[in-house]
Amino acid sequence: MEACAMDSNRETASEPSWFTCSYRVSYADCTVGNHVYYGRYAAILEWARGEFFRSLDIPFLTLQNQGILFPVIRLVVEYHKPARYDDLLRIDLCVTELRRAFLSFAYRICLAASPSSLLVEASTRHLCTDPEDRPRRIPEELVARLTPYLCPPE
Repeated sequence: MEACAMDSNRETASEPSWFTCSYRVSYADCTVGNHVYYGRYAAILEWARGEFFRSLDIPFLTLQNQGILFPVIRLVVEYHKPARYDDLLRIDLCVTELRRAFLSFAYRICLAASPSSLLVEASTRHLCTDPEDRPRRIPEELVARLTPYLCPPE
């Protein structure tokens, strides 16, 4: 796995930004046919979300210790082309919904060497809960940190 960095290609401070990170496909991610097993993409998306929150200086463990959890309540994945063992992937994500207790992300996965070759598009929707699975509002400090990455749904 490679280091992640925030997208600095914003034209204006008010324009939303996509978070970008790189992921090296491991042998464990692949089938015997040498393509990423479809179910592994959920784990790769989870990893990218973790890197995104870490880049905001709010690792998931910090949120968990504050009694803030974001279970996935919807996952949609559209597969365009296979990723294969040892491919270096570029994963872009942005926030598409940020209201009350709901948080959604859009994702694009492509080969890092060829950003125009889209492999996978995905989205996840999360409900902010406490450790007892009761819905709760997303804290205002977190909303403020996520807002620069708020993109309109595609």
